[in-house]
Amino acid sequence: MAGKKYAKAKEVVGTEPAQSLEDAVSRVKKAAYAKFDETVELAMRLGVNPKHADQMVRGTVVLPHGLGVSRKVLVIASGEKLKEAQDAGADLVGGEDMVEQIQKGFMDFDAVVATPDMMRSVGKLGKVLGPRGLMPNPKTGTVTFEISRAVKEIKAGKVEFRVDKTAIVHAPVGKVSFSEERLYENLRTLVDTILKAKPPSAKGKYVKSIALSSTMGPGVRIDPAILSTK
Repeated sequence: MAGKKYAKAKEVVGTEPAQSLEDAVSRVKKAAYAKFDETVELAMRLGVNPKHADQMVRGTVVLPHGLGVSRKVLVIASGEKLKEAQDAGADLVGGEDMVEQIQKGFMDFDAVVATPDMMRSVGKLGKVLGPRGLMPNPKTGTVTFEISRAVKEIKAGKVEFRVDKTAIVHAPVGKVSFSEERLYENLRTLVDTILKAKPPSAKGKYVKSIALSSTMGPGVRIDPAILSTK
């Protein structure tokens, strides 16, 4: 049954590349068939060499309409920053005690924010948090004394993106249940941010290919040429 549904979804999306982001969003929504609220994800293959540090593409962006999910935020801090984290809406707050809990296997959270003075302790968690993409990093705004701002941005739908070993950026833009307008605005915001993150050392064509898909659905290819215009 699933095979038949997927085949029908492929017919819906078609084989021709979408000539606009709006068209891609429309096709993905029409092709979605799962019984759960699928996540819509962007995949961009870039003309960079991730092995070179000066061609690494990474960053964060707060999507205008969030991701449609509630993220459990953990803050590792000390002193008055603990209360600031609680007031900002952090789900879990702690210091050395929290580091010890994670070392013992506690992983019931979706994002981690830490103050710079706690990084000596948090550094011990690299092998645990790193592979899961949860390790706090100054470049993504998750190592900061501005705890309140960091927590609120994550809760609002901040997305981290990073080019992988194959030069592809994978990032969510919302849920299939979102309206086409909300999905488009989230997608446009993410795409523009990735375009602006082009490394000065990257030569030639920056966007090699781009596609949009839902969790279970087929990908909709998008013509990279349309990205030079709004």
